[in-house]
Amino acid sequence: MLTATLVLAALLVKTHEVSVRRLHPLAARALLDDSRGPLHTAHNLVPELRWWTLVGDGTSRARGAHNEAIDAGSRELAREAARRGLPLLAAGFPWEPVRFAAPEAGQVLVARLPPAVPGTVVLAVLLADGAVFTAFGVTLLRRRLVRPLQRLAGVARGLADGDLGVRAPAEGPRETWEVATAFNDMSEALETRTGALEKAVSDLRRSNEQLRDARVELDRAERLAAVGSLAAGVAHEVGNPMGAMLAFVELAKRDVGLTNEGRGHLERVLQEGERVRNILRQLLDFSRPPRTERLPVDLLAVARETAGLVGAQPRYSAVRVDVLAEEEPPLALADRAAVGQILLNLLLNAMDALVASEEPDPHVGISVRALAGSARAGEDLGQASGRRCFRAVECRVFDNGPGIAEADRERIFDPFFTTKDPGEGTGLGLSNALRIADELGGRLRLQPAEGQGAEFSLELPVAGGPGGGEVSVRGARG
Repeated sequence: MLTATLVLAALLVKTHEVSVRRLHPLAARALLDDSRGPLHTAHNLVPELRWWTLVGDGTSRARGAHNEAIDAGSRELAREAARRGLPLLAAGFPWEPVRFAAPEAGQVLVARLPPAVPGTVVLAVLLADGAVFTAFGVTLLRRRLVRPLQRLAGVARGLADGDLGVRAPAEGPRETWEVATAFNDMSEALETRTGALEKAVSDLRRSNEQLRDARVELDRAERLAAVGSLAAGVAHEVGNPMGAMLAFVELAKRDVGLTNEGRGHLERVLQEGERVRNILRQLLDFSRPPRTERLPVDLLAVARETAGLVGAQPRYSAVRVDVLAEEEPPLALADRAAVGQILLNLLLNAMDALVASEEPDPHVGISVRALAGSARAGEDLGQASGRRCFRAVECRVFDNGPGIAEADRERIFDPFFTTKDPGEGTGLGLSNALRIADELGGRLRLQPAEGQGAEFSLELPVAGGPGGGEVSVRGARG
């Protein structure tokens, strides 16, 4: 802007010098003729024209109807004209007055004309020029540089806020365009690396969860192995003497000389002995792998049979049992008796907890559903939408009782751990159920606590062929 203003001023000065150079002879001759004649004609044409007469001693007097004193520039020009003995004309810059001096008969006639361009005009032109160039420069700078930089700053703030998909518009001068292009390249690289990092973090979390689950299973397997060895030894060492004791008690009951009171005591001994034998039998079941035969099993039918068996007991007459199903689940690949044993154990635990808590409206629910799988490789969504893909069958047993304390949730499947009163349970029921579920290729879990009550989930593989696997069903089962 300053350069343009200086160039414009130089052009004006140069144009003025050329014009003065061309008109110099004519102006000098006209002023010389005017100085020798009456002044009223020139004064009428140029009212600002001033004449002075400068004598040899340097004094000056005004000529015409004005009383202004001669200025220093005009006096200096008069001395130069007297020294040379020639008329002189000094134009100067456009905003300076034009001066004329001519020696005449021992004196010097001096004239001063107004400037070609008044100073106020020059100042106004400079101000207008500055205003125009400033406005133009600001507009151009804002459009070509400031706005692209502002957009780039907004994109940078969006990137800082986590919007990795934001991109800067490549616009403006070459430098701004290069900065925007480099910024976009950086954003794309950052988005790619962030995606890879998030995937790595997700894989790491999944691996940590799998390692945690594997560690829990390993710890449980070690405990089960230790308890199994102990249980096998205890059952073997105690079982034979207990069988002998029960046989002698049975023989003692046949004595005709026993009183009714003595016979009642022996009957009580037999009952308690049978209870010990049942515990030993559970220990043996826990210590040795079950003999299961994996065949297609209707898990919904097993759940209904087990619920009817438990609900028929007078102790649980106040407990409402509901068996629910989402549509009709597929068949599970399992052993029917083993699955019934797992569900029976879960139902008895739930009902015992409800009876002990004296819940006003005790309720146990059994829900059977299929766990959906995913579309096969190479299969589009349109093909998968008409096919139901199942990877497992789930049976959930839940109640509205007091639930399981947080401190007991980690130990609920440990052998010999029970929350029942002494003499009410051995603590082997859930351990056996967990072991049987593992043997069947399924999974038994205690679901996270969500409100009141406890909830267990039994997952079994779908009977989709040998060894189970995902099964596909077209339409609904009849």
